[in-house]
Amino acid sequence: MQDIRDLTSVLRSNTPIVVIETYEEYRVVELLKRVASVLYQPVFTWSITQGLARVDKPMAAQKFNSEPTDLLGQIKSTSQQGIYVLCDFHPFVIDAPKNVRLLKEIALEYETLQHTLVLVSHAFDIPPEIKRYCAYFQLTLPSTVQLQNLIYLEVDKIRHQGTPLLVDDTAVVKLAENLRGVTLDDARRLVRKAIVDDGAITLSDIDAINKAKFQLLDLNGVLQFEYDTSDFSQVAGLHNLKKWLKQRAPIAAVSTLDQADKPTSVQHVKALDAPKGILLLGVQGSGKSLAAKAVAGVWQRPLLRLDMAALYNKYIGETEKNLRNALDLADMMSPCVLWIDEIEKGLSGSSSDEGTSTRILGTLLTWMAERKSEVFVVATANDIQALPPELMRKGRMDEIFFVDLPDEAIRKAIFLIHCQRRGIDVASLDLAQLSARSQGFSGAEIEQAVIAAMYTARSVERSVDQVLLLEELSKTRPLSVVMSDKINALRQWAASRTVNAHE
Repeated sequence: MQDIRDLTSVLRSNTPIVVIETYEEYRVVELLKRVASVLYQPVFTWSITQGLARVDKPMAAQKFNSEPTDLLGQIKSTSQQGIYVLCDFHPFVIDAPKNVRLLKEIALEYETLQHTLVLVSHAFDIPPEIKRYCAYFQLTLPSTVQLQNLIYLEVDKIRHQGTPLLVDDTAVVKLAENLRGVTLDDARRLVRKAIVDDGAITLSDIDAINKAKFQLLDLNGVLQFEYDTSDFSQVAGLHNLKKWLKQRAPIAAVSTLDQADKPTSVQHVKALDAPKGILLLGVQGSGKSLAAKAVAGVWQRPLLRLDMAALYNKYIGETEKNLRNALDLADMMSPCVLWIDEIEKGLSGSSSDEGTSTRILGTLLTWMAERKSEVFVVATANDIQALPPELMRKGRMDEIFFVDLPDEAIRKAIFLIHCQRRGIDVASLDLAQLSARSQGFSGAEIEQAVIAAMYTARSVERSVDQVLLLEELSKTRPLSVVMSDKINALRQWAASRTVNAHE
């Protein structure tokens, strides 16, 4: 109903040309037929294959008007008022001055002819000659409730065919939430595929839906879809961060974290402002990236990684455009987690970048302050001095967490995780000794020590044991030693300015 009201208002505003960028041609035509019944105007559709045809009444297509130039000439010469829907007309205004001129003349004579042209394409670059005569109209995307109804409708269709179907109502709610941002037609296709794949609607379908949605929205480029989101069982330590995230978990993910912590009042939780994001500052290899993946895994939301290095383009203005496109697509994927890895590398500009980094910062800050979508930002950084202070103020980032090198207990847990993951017999290991001998090691350095021990064990045809692991630790010069001055300065800065993620 909202689309009908809005489209009626546009057509009543005496706009000669209406541009609708969408893949849902049939939906546009059906909307225009309903609007035209109110405005008492005929509706015609045209395509290069079907020619011109009236669709509000059954009439044969006029094949002689299949050529674009002939079509525009016919519309311009007729005295009958009408709404003309031109499907996929965008190729016929490129290097076609006659067609552009005819469009302009139809627009100029609108007061006399009362012809409204509706240009429907997946994308349309309007020539500057006619831009001032055009209005853009955007179809609304389906709400979560509409998507839930769509899922149950598809389920009913399958069941009426005699096919038994397992449906988890919790999964339906979560699935509908993750389908937001796509059209009804695309959502219907994705739901059907989810049903056909395993004959059920369960929580296991969410990952597949998110992957398909990512491919559908064509997010490749500066945004990458992270397929393997970890859960917190793979992250040792980070107790403060885990607690903070548990308190702010989306309602649908609360049961995943801890049923005992589920809010007693869903309405109360809904009244809270959605969390905006966090900054993870810390030593390289301390687990910041894994923590970002864990947020998405525990909250059951797709994880998008923004590659700051891929934003930059040698042409002036293209870098900022790349960022705007990436942020727009993140909004379309919402609810999601947007991971901006090593954010300082994209914002710490120099005098030679012609102000590009400053403009990028302005674009990012504006989006962070004004966005309405449920995009939770997880930014990671190694060098706090390279970050602009505007980025870190409250309201843009909810909290700044410092991820320090792991203490003895956490190092022991890290050894346990990596050894178990690789099939090493942990019962034969003295984890306390390994933890003590790896003081100053980051999580990444401990993992590499375990991997190196496995290669050594294979070369001498023996199993990984305590001796091999201790040997690899003794060979490693951790970053805390190699760059001790820089790391100590970072710790000193973070002590009174950030929240320790581990404690």
